[in-house]
Amino acid sequence: MEKKQIEIEITDLAFDGKSVGYLDGKVVFLNGGLPGETVRAEITRSKPRYNQAMVHEIIRKSDQRVPAVCPHFDYCGGCTWQDLGYEHQLAYKKKQVVDCLQRLGKLGDVEVHDVIGSSELFNYRNKMEFSFHVAPDDSFTLGLHRRGRFDEIFNVEKCYLPQEIASEIVIWMRDYVSQKQIPIYDVFEHTGYMRFLMIRQAKNTDGLMINIVTTKGDFPDEESLVAEMIGTFPQITTIVHNQNGGKSNIATGEIEKVLYGPGYIEERLFDTTFRIRANSFFQTNTRQAETLYQTGFDMLQTDGSERLLDLYCGTGSIGILLASRVAEVVGVELVPDAVTVARENAEVNNLTNISFFEGFVRDYLREYNQNSSAFDIVVVDPPRAGLHPKALKQLIELHPPTILHFSCNPATFARDAGKLTESGYFLKEVKPVDMFPHTMHIELATVFRAG
Repeated sequence: MEKKQIEIEITDLAFDGKSVGYLDGKVVFLNGGLPGETVRAEITRSKPRYNQAMVHEIIRKSDQRVPAVCPHFDYCGGCTWQDLGYEHQLAYKKKQVVDCLQRLGKLGDVEVHDVIGSSELFNYRNKMEFSFHVAPDDSFTLGLHRRGRFDEIFNVEKCYLPQEIASEIVIWMRDYVSQKQIPIYDVFEHTGYMRFLMIRQAKNTDGLMINIVTTKGDFPDEESLVAEMIGTFPQITTIVHNQNGGKSNIATGEIEKVLYGPGYIEERLFDTTFRIRANSFFQTNTRQAETLYQTGFDMLQTDGSERLLDLYCGTGSIGILLASRVAEVVGVELVPDAVTVARENAEVNNLTNISFFEGFVRDYLREYNQNSSAFDIVVVDPPRAGLHPKALKQLIELHPPTILHFSCNPATFARDAGKLTESGYFLKEVKPVDMFPHTMHIELATVFRAG
């Protein structure tokens, strides 16, 4: 039976990148379409408060629409806003920040600046993960997820997010695995071997890492792999093999073996060097990471005498960059490997006024609130879920004079900002920075001052 299709006018874009329209007074979230367009769509799910729909045809195009350059755009799950003019992307991202602050944080009097756009609209990512996948005909694919599907991977021929060599390496790796008849991991049967290909490439140095993620077991004829790969791509500076025996389909490993080179690449932010290993977190847009951090540091205005606490510090990039501006830095991070890399990066840069604590932020704050002298500044850069409620409560109890807050999620930021302002902090302004052109994602730099 043919499903009913309806015509609907797109009026807005939602926080998750979906377009928004109304049908008989009920909101409809659509997978496709831009504001100002009339589309023919099919209702795929009906909820009491909203419907979901799939766009099948654009009847009238928006003047905000531009041609997408990527050959995979129509089905790739990545750059879903690539057909939206960049100035409009920035405008909608600012609108999302304003909406979240007003609706979720009840913070209508906070100034939201225009989004600081990216100088690079393509080839800006320094890290990409490509997935192996068993196809229904027993062939395989190596590429990216189809839009809205966790279980379908298409073969990438050219991706415009990383630097150009990445696509060439993907095609080479696909051919190599096919020729060598290396089994592909099946995410449903949990059989096979090849799982992910990760490529990390520095922007300010010549570092280029290949990280191959498989199930347990040594890579077959690894000497041949290294010789052929380096022979084809002499730009590669290190090759790493990570073994992941778990069922969770994530591109990390329990066992890591360096097949070629030092096992890391080095990148520079400002005048500081960072070693980046296969499983290290590092901002994926190097140029805009400098913009984001500089924006926050300029708002902070240190005088060199401060004690600084860096929560969720990851591999220590923010604290390390601020170490020359303050008297002392303490970083707190849960992931042991991240703490190891943070300490290594502090040593690489000859920093003696920074130390790191391995554990939960909430545990550190609970112990610290009972035992220590005050910090002048606390830096928080939490995951997308925002601050853990207990950590936020303990941060409020710590009551530092200044909080430098970076966020990758306007919704959870607005929630946490509402709690901080209720507890007596003052938030004057929010400065959004676009780290990910052609996506709905946005980063925020803010400073809270104690009242």
